[in-house]
Amino acid sequence: MPAVHDRDHIAVSFAEVTKRYGATAALDGVRFQVSRGEMVAVLGPNGAGKSTAVDLMLGLRRPTAGQVSILGGPPAAAVAAGRVGAMLQAGGLPAGATVGEVVTLARRLYRRSRPLGELLAMAGLTDLARRRVQHLSGGQAQRVRLAVALAGHPQVLFLDEPTTGLDVQARRRFWDGVHAVAAEGATVLFTTHYLEEADANATRVLAVVAGRIAADGTPASIKAHLAERTVSAALAEVNPGTLLRLPGVIAVHTAGGSVQLRTRDADATIGSLFSEGLRPTGLQIEGASLEDALIALTDQATQDSQSRPAGDGHQLTQAI
Repeated sequence: MPAVHDRDHIAVSFAEVTKRYGATAALDGVRFQVSRGEMVAVLGPNGAGKSTAVDLMLGLRRPTAGQVSILGGPPAAAVAAGRVGAMLQAGGLPAGATVGEVVTLARRLYRRSRPLGELLAMAGLTDLARRRVQHLSGGQAQRVRLAVALAGHPQVLFLDEPTTGLDVQARRRFWDGVHAVAAEGATVLFTTHYLEEADANATRVLAVVAGRIAADGTPASIKAHLAERTVSAALAEVNPGTLLRLPGVIAVHTAGGSVQLRTRDADATIGSLFSEGLRPTGLQIEGASLEDALIALTDQATQDSQSRPAGDGHQLTQAI
């Protein structure tokens, strides 16, 4: 069972939350708690219920059943008090305004706000304060949206696909700003399709599949849930048929004299490479990626959802 948290230390709580749109359940009996100070990635395939969960946390929608609590009270109250910041996918910037003007306007929406210079520095915008928003790159515009989300000094920050379309350098700079906020004790929840970002930045992952929590744990624990490994080597002779028959091997990828073997038993696979006289060199063993683990969880959860009785609201996997 999930750990029991002190109420005063809970930032986000979902208690048996269901959200229906007609006959379709976008969320079905979801329960979890997020402690203050955590950085949580909410992951899952399109249509899994992630955006609905974020809307409920922001008070933009109400659950059909169950209760959503943010910082001990209703989401709308936390948002109105400036205790919650959000950076959503659909967020335009006023054309013609400078970066400094946009951030200043955001600050005026809150009784208690961060100083302008501090906001610009946290988002890496100090040198761009006088630049007009229509002249910003994609990464720079996203950092402006981050500064706007932080203007009210939020205790909880929601980021919905915040780095979509950004290059590697821009993504790295963006996450530097987010980590600065987290270092102050803010709780951060984010969605992303860049799973390497979740692996690198989240202290915890909530995997949502078919409206339910399919996994809840650290990135490392979720990856460890999948027993498959990848064995890479250079071989003197490559015969895919022979390799596929080796113990544990479930898939073979070849490129010239190099092979990658997906296996459920790396020790047995490597032992057979030598015993079969295949003379492997440059052996490397890699664990499952977060993407591999989530694909496996999604497949299993989809099978479970198709076979479970109607109205059964239990979680698929409570914790890993």
